[in-house]
Amino acid sequence: MADLATRTDEYRSSLEQTLTDNVLGFWFPRSIDDEHGGFLTSYDERGEFAGNGNKQVVTQARMVWLTARLAREGYGDEYREIADHGVAFLLDEMWDEANGGFVWEVERDGTTSKPNKHLYGQSFGLYALSEYARANGDDEAAAYAHELVDLLDEHAKDDEHGGYVEYFTPEWEPITEGQTYLENIEPDWSPKESGDSVLDPTLKLMNTHLHLMEAFTTYYEAFDTDRGRDRLHELLAILTGTVYRKRRGFCTDKYDPDWSPKIDDEEFQVVSYGHDLENVWLVMEAADALDISTALYREFFETLWDYSLEYGYDDEDGGFYFYGGFDEPASFRIKAWWVQAECMTSALRTYERTGDERYFDVFAETWAFLDEHQIDRDHGEWHSGVDETLEPVGRKGAVYKGAYHNGRALLECIAALDRL
Repeated sequence: MADLATRTDEYRSSLEQTLTDNVLGFWFPRSIDDEHGGFLTSYDERGEFAGNGNKQVVTQARMVWLTARLAREGYGDEYREIADHGVAFLLDEMWDEANGGFVWEVERDGTTSKPNKHLYGQSFGLYALSEYARANGDDEAAAYAHELVDLLDEHAKDDEHGGYVEYFTPEWEPITEGQTYLENIEPDWSPKESGDSVLDPTLKLMNTHLHLMEAFTTYYEAFDTDRGRDRLHELLAILTGTVYRKRRGFCTDKYDPDWSPKIDDEEFQVVSYGHDLENVWLVMEAADALDISTALYREFFETLWDYSLEYGYDDEDGGFYFYGGFDEPASFRIKAWWVQAECMTSALRTYERTGDERYFDVFAETWAFLDEHQIDRDHGEWHSGVDETLEPVGRKGAVYKGAYHNGRALLECIAALDRL
């Protein structure tokens, strides 16, 4: 076997080429809406615009985050300009001037089409503003980030039970009936744009709190505030304890307001391998920001990895399936692009922290699967999904499918290989 330095150099070159040529080359300048601002994210399997010009806060913010991160890491002034373009649309068209916070969705020209507020969307707004301010030293973005944290503390923070209430009217009144706008596990592997899921709006979700932890990690790294540290500590406790079914070996997603797990109904007995393993490396990030040794979480990391490898991993072809029931092999066996991206990142980061070769092997096997079956070298970008016959399914861009998961994964893996 080649030595570590040789292997890391080989992988780094392939990852860098895929980031710049395949992912960034697909999205920019293609996605930049020069007429109305922001980004267009609706593209078919060949990369042709698929007709949906609506702009949803999650994906708009993710594109701002990515381009700001690229600028901070020296990928070129063009990404600083793209981030400027994106943050202008976020603040001019998606920020609610009357009530504060971000609306969920607007039409292509910025006309608000879904004015309610979900914590999931606010999380990515905070993530984008914090990274943008961090990359540019921008006082306006910093002020909006601090205001957003004020709003979350005032309206969403659950001081009685911990964590956050998730779904609100435009005026920040909690919504207690009906349905949310949130699609819970990013199902944009399908050939069509996905619709909104019916979901009890009073629930607390692991997924939402996971991304809020991600946002507060960057917020705290950017601004080093006492409140940012306190909020991140609490979210770290939720993501390593409250949502973790230790005796079962996995996390679950849905909870009553008092954090009682919703696992009695079969429809809630779902393990999302991508979210569990994304949680592993985002916990590492949060702990690092707080100067907490990740050795304290080694059992947590290894338990989630053991379960996902046993039930959600394809030992024959590589890659991870979407989800499955408790203590049984994956039932939904599409391999979604975002799951591969997060699991690949998590594998390399876990190898970096533990030195256990099995994690490097999973990274290498997942990358080999992506390289052979999911990355479209002809038309650019990654196929949304790959089915059990190894055929691609789905679109190149949709409501939740921008350049965030795979762009971020490539950046994180390149950085990890540099450290190794």
